[in-house]
Amino acid sequence: MYRFLYRALSPAGAKARLSIFIFHRVLPVADPLLPFEPDAEQFAWMVKLFARQFNVLPLGEAARRLADGTLPAAAAVVTFDDGYADNLEVAWPILKRHGVPATFFIATAFLEGGRMWNDEVIEAMRIAPPGTVDLGAFDLGQWQVDSVDSRIKAYGAVLGRLKYFDHGRRAEVAREIGRLHGVPEACQLMMTHRQLKALRAEGAEIGAHTHTHPILEGLPDDQARAEIADGKAQLEAILGERVEVFAYPNGVPGRDCSARHGEMVRDLGFRAAVTTEPRFADGESLPYHLPRFTPWDRTPSRFALRCLMQLGSRRG
Repeated sequence: MYRFLYRALSPAGAKARLSIFIFHRVLPVADPLLPFEPDAEQFAWMVKLFARQFNVLPLGEAARRLADGTLPAAAAVVTFDDGYADNLEVAWPILKRHGVPATFFIATAFLEGGRMWNDEVIEAMRIAPPGTVDLGAFDLGQWQVDSVDSRIKAYGAVLGRLKYFDHGRRAEVAREIGRLHGVPEACQLMMTHRQLKALRAEGAEIGAHTHTHPILEGLPDDQARAEIADGKAQLEAILGERVEVFAYPNGVPGRDCSARHGEMVRDLGFRAAVTTEPRFADGESLPYHLPRFTPWDRTPSRFALRCLMQLGSRRG
């Protein structure tokens, strides 16, 4: 039933509606502290649904065919942000088993043993002893952490505020929070260069995601351009080939990125870029501001219905 409805809402050709899905991690097993990240078992049925219900394409091809009006019915793209090692170790074997392509956007500063600022805070909240976590020195409040739910609530609120700190200050504060709670500086959370090359050799599409994952709207234009350019150049040096697709960090149009960043992306030689505007793409979508979303439902029927509702929604 769903297959027919997906194709009815997104026919082939000029009237196609393109679903672009966002993921970050796929965990080997469920982690109670990361309830929004699917584990391998959950991701397997998601990918099975993609394979059965959608025609899944790499982003570069999908963006070109969207512009040409040649998309197949129920076209979709599966994307991953940031460059986590579990993208190769856990997600890719599942995608490969079902013949589903995917596009992986890499923030190059964190390859080879780095940790992103948000993971610093999450891990600090994970290992903090029960009681009060006092982040008043950073203007980030005090938080009672005595259960999984309270730890999730604490890091969610802290990340929501820390996200919009000055970019350099954000990284410094996150590292200091991690250091105060005994989070080691180096880790194996993100891919190495060798793993990234292996992922590409397996057939995955690799895209850029800046160098240090700043919110571009918070940077002067010359720094924003440098971030985009540096990430692209480093990926091309690692892979030995052109990188032509891009994802804006955080990615909310008007708040995190804007039309001038789209012009930078175009001028630097990218063919397409994605935001986090939660809707489908269609023939009216700008190639450097393609929307994408993630249905967070954790049962197959609800997930399928959410995808269907997204395709059936009105254009914003």
